[in-house]
Amino acid sequence: MPDDVERRILEGARTALVDAMADSSLAYRPEFVSNDRRRGSKVLCALESELMACDGFLFSVAFVTPGGVEPLKQAFAELARRGVRGRMLTTDYQLFNDPRTLRWLSGQAGLDVRMFETGQVSGRIREGFHTKGYLFHRPDGTVRAIIGSSNLTEQALTSNREWNARLVSTARGELVETLRSELEDLWAAATPLDDILDAYERIFRAKRRAIAQTAAAGAPIPIEQVRLEPNAMQAAFVDSMARLRARGQRKALLVSATGTGKTYASAFALRDENPRRALFLAHREQILRQAMKSYRIVLGAGKTFGLLSGTSRDLDADYLFATMQTMRSDEVLQRFSRDAFDTIVIDEVHHAGAPSYQKIMDYFDARMVLGMTASPDRPDAVDIYGMFDHNIACEIRLQQALEYDLLCPFHYFGITDIAFAAGEVDEVRDFNRLVEDKRVDYILRQASFYGYSGDRVHGLVFCSRLEEAEALSRAFARRGLRCAVLSGASSQAERLDVVDRLSAGPHDAAYARRLDYVFSVDVFNEGIDIPQVNQVIMLRPTQSPIVFVQQLGRGLRKAQDKDFVVILDFIGNYTNNYMIPLALSGDRSYDKDAIRHYVMEGSRVIPGYSSIHFDEIARRRIFDSIDQATTPLRLLAEKYFSVKNKLGRVPRMVDFLQHGEIDPLLFVDKKGSYQAFVSAVDSECGQPFSVGELMVLEYLSKFVANGMRPHELLMLQMLLEGRVADERGFGEVYHAYCSLDVREDDYRSARNVLSGAFVGSPGDRRRYGSFEIVDLDVQGMLSESTSFHGMLGDEAFSAAVLDIVSFGLARNEERYASADGPFALYEKYTRKDVCRLLDWDCDCSSTVYGYRTRDGSCPIFVTYRKADGISSSTRYEDEFIDQDTFSWMTRSNRTLASREVREIVNARETGLKVYLFVKKSDDEGVDFCYLGRVEPVCATQRTIADDAGRELPIVNIQLKLEHPVREDYYDYFAHAAE
Repeated sequence: MPDDVERRILEGARTALVDAMADSSLAYRPEFVSNDRRRGSKVLCALESELMACDGFLFSVAFVTPGGVEPLKQAFAELARRGVRGRMLTTDYQLFNDPRTLRWLSGQAGLDVRMFETGQVSGRIREGFHTKGYLFHRPDGTVRAIIGSSNLTEQALTSNREWNARLVSTARGELVETLRSELEDLWAAATPLDDILDAYERIFRAKRRAIAQTAAAGAPIPIEQVRLEPNAMQAAFVDSMARLRARGQRKALLVSATGTGKTYASAFALRDENPRRALFLAHREQILRQAMKSYRIVLGAGKTFGLLSGTSRDLDADYLFATMQTMRSDEVLQRFSRDAFDTIVIDEVHHAGAPSYQKIMDYFDARMVLGMTASPDRPDAVDIYGMFDHNIACEIRLQQALEYDLLCPFHYFGITDIAFAAGEVDEVRDFNRLVEDKRVDYILRQASFYGYSGDRVHGLVFCSRLEEAEALSRAFARRGLRCAVLSGASSQAERLDVVDRLSAGPHDAAYARRLDYVFSVDVFNEGIDIPQVNQVIMLRPTQSPIVFVQQLGRGLRKAQDKDFVVILDFIGNYTNNYMIPLALSGDRSYDKDAIRHYVMEGSRVIPGYSSIHFDEIARRRIFDSIDQATTPLRLLAEKYFSVKNKLGRVPRMVDFLQHGEIDPLLFVDKKGSYQAFVSAVDSECGQPFSVGELMVLEYLSKFVANGMRPHELLMLQMLLEGRVADERGFGEVYHAYCSLDVREDDYRSARNVLSGAFVGSPGDRRRYGSFEIVDLDVQGMLSESTSFHGMLGDEAFSAAVLDIVSFGLARNEERYASADGPFALYEKYTRKDVCRLLDWDCDCSSTVYGYRTRDGSCPIFVTYRKADGISSSTRYEDEFIDQDTFSWMTRSNRTLASREVREIVNARETGLKVYLFVKKSDDEGVDFCYLGRVEPVCATQRTIADDAGRELPIVNIQLKLEHPVREDYYDYFAHAAE
């Protein structure tokens, strides 16, 4: 082991155990490991990270559950691919561990499993076994250990209060040596799993049967005698409905994620309201039958229930469940008086924009109309919110539903699709590739490897086209699986039969005709309950986050003997791959950095027991898709109208931020300013601004609305309020805002930005050089310029500037208020932004190139993965050595004696502040991620060859980061070079 590694381990131990202020490498510090997703901490992620970095491991855990092993399966697959060997020691203690999970583990290549016997199988009494320890060997010779309270169970790895220590040691460290010695003794005393598993399984099954028989012996309580109570979401919704009724409101909207119990929620609300008669509308009979069953359970036997559809003509029930297609006919509609129903409930109300729904809603005069949907935001510009008077009784999205434990946990695996070696696949042209035996075998291997929760698979497979679904169904059937296909053309009877057969358990009549998989084309996206679904396979490209979540939701309903659902998403070379993390995260901002971060860290931040994993190629494809994604005007308009419809008015920029919606700066990127965008897409708004006013709004939107610092925004706010923004007055306002004293350089820089003096590039000078927002008189008093003063007389313009100020300040507080110095860690900045925030007099970004020293500062900009076409003399070998150290190259034709090199190397002595900004590749655009201050620690003279093969001098400088780069960002950039 290198001496440097041993030194870093000692420094790390001192930092964590003796002196937290001591300087040490993050990678070698002991660490407290617990579950707190709000801090991005989960035991699962620590285990996964160590597995992916090790070249050998040993687990010793008392308890192992299917849900504890499932989220680690992709890591086990990768280790097997790399030939990494591991051992796992577990026990028969308390007959807790499921034999199926143990059998899966013992079948993995390179994994040796043993069972420590406590007498449950052999009858020989031995001591109990309750260890929880994980040992990892790294290629650098170090040993990592995670020891504490966490078993290999889903709760212990993701949500329970667990205390563990992650330790780093040399192979001869005393603690690790003692631990390893204990583990080797236990291992030697344990029984190879294959020698005992059959006997263990017999005893395990016998115990489970005895428990089931004891439970069955108790007399069941009739459902009629049970008063069902609402969950947290449903209770909040019932209270909200009561408040709306008390205020005299007659319409309400329930927005709730698929699987959270919207139908039950409406039943609870009606139980609370107790209407004389109620109508429940839906577009499919199958939805109505399931809804009627739910209402019977909640409301009991005191009400009558009827079905009005193509197959049933009940009319006189207290609670009538009707298909829209039947109810819309004049013959049926006229049989009811306009006040026949006190309450009308419309399920999947995002369909209500259709004329048939409008006809029914216009006909009846109910005291309350309730609409329910998981996806109110429509691409067809239908205003669902407006239909219900913008009364949102409750809104709960996927992430909240998981946090409230309303849904079954899911383990999502993004898997590279074998069929798509290069380029985007055309589903018609490449049909044969989609259904060839090689791909079918690959899909089934993955389905078998990742498995499911429960005794048998209840699988849904989503396909793009009917021909593909039918061909794949036949291929699955040839391999012994029971399959069926459903499409939009399938009859109601076919759908009911298929659902019964897919859901069937051993005691159901349909069990003899049971199905393993149903292949779906445009069916099951919404409204159908099949709680037993425990595996969802996605074989279609993601075209919409809404549809993706609808399909994901088919597996998220809770069911007996189902602990989790497995989601297998086969990812090809599709341009829309960026929509996958959008859908999983629930992100509505369309911020590329937020999407990238979710791909890297989804499992850390997703609530509950769920987890998210992408294999390496799939992750790379998604990153490439994110880099190349452009937000079309059509999508931006949809997002704009969605918020407008939700609010019932033209939204301000700050409204998008406050409601967690799309980043308004995307509107700025598209049209120059938000106000210009609104004028372009919303015919109701027209064009209220002059050319000069639009130019000012564009300038402010592009230079200061991002909120990277508050100075210009506070100045504008003072001017809008008619206050004089001299240095003293501004200092008071700034101190009141952030409790800091204003620096003279910051004040001068902000003044330059608003006066137009900062504009430096020729293109910006041509576009913005003809006006100024502020004037500085001879006494140094700052006030609005004459032209800007005249513009502020226009109420609409003044309101637009105020909106920019409000948005910028809100964004500053959200993203930049914690910045230590001019920049916030891990935020993105352009070279132009950096010049402004460093108080440089003008924008000199066009001459910064890779770095520049000026006014005591030196920003360094690194593109980690160099473009293929750049010259050899600029293909610098810039890379992380570890999380603390970055190896950086100066420009070519530089030596240790060059002035700029000496300035940087002697930064500690001269006080030069060196800042490091990195982006993965040019595909990410012009923004660089700020990784903090760095200190040059050593410099070496090197050479680099130009295109002609001539050796040019260059200097390699080792930069020590003030803040060790976070693990997720380190992995992201390190993988960029592969």
